[in-house]
Amino acid sequence: MINKYPSVLLENAVNEFAKLPGVGRKSALRLVLHSLKRTQEEVENFGQALITLRKEVNYCRICHNICDDEVCNICSDSTRDPSTVCVVENIKEVMAIENTGQFHGLFHVLGGIISPMDGIGPGDLQIDSLVKRVQTGNVNEVIFALSATMEGDTTNFYIYRKLAGLNVKVSIIARGVSIGDELEYADEITLGRSILNRTDFNA
Repeated sequence: MINKYPSVLLENAVNEFAKLPGVGRKSALRLVLHSLKRTQEEVENFGQALITLRKEVNYCRICHNICDDEVCNICSDSTRDPSTVCVVENIKEVMAIENTGQFHGLFHVLGGIISPMDGIGPGDLQIDSLVKRVQTGNVNEVIFALSATMEGDTTNFYIYRKLAGLNVKVSIIARGVSIGDELEYADEITLGRSILNRTDFNA
């Protein structure tokens, strides 16, 4: 059944909200109607925040995390251990691991995982820059903290092969995170223990 809207403006707004992941048309309509209840200033602030984010967002030149400057606050923190690098899919995993308070090394954000079905190959990810970080000789351990899915395991294996021959320990977070689970949905205690109880990666 085709939804009929009393206004083309309303329909256009619903169409844009419905493009967001996990937002269906009913949810999009609720969000749009909620926005109409806000003051014009609040809506403009909301819109401007998104526009400014898209225009001015930076990516750390070291780890590719989202940041405001050339280097993120994690990479520039002198109290962190630069010899340990945790490989994650995106910023959501960085935030999840940081919330555990159990990891004090640095990160490397791939920007996704290998997924041929979605047209994402190794060349679309920040894998080469990870290899270059390890080749500097300053990294002693690389920790795989990707989701326990087939795509995540494929990415782990690919990176492991790329790091072969380099003098670096490769480990993987303990499988306290269930097979098939997305890392961002793991609770902080489970995720924290998975980091602490990481094991050697044996392909």
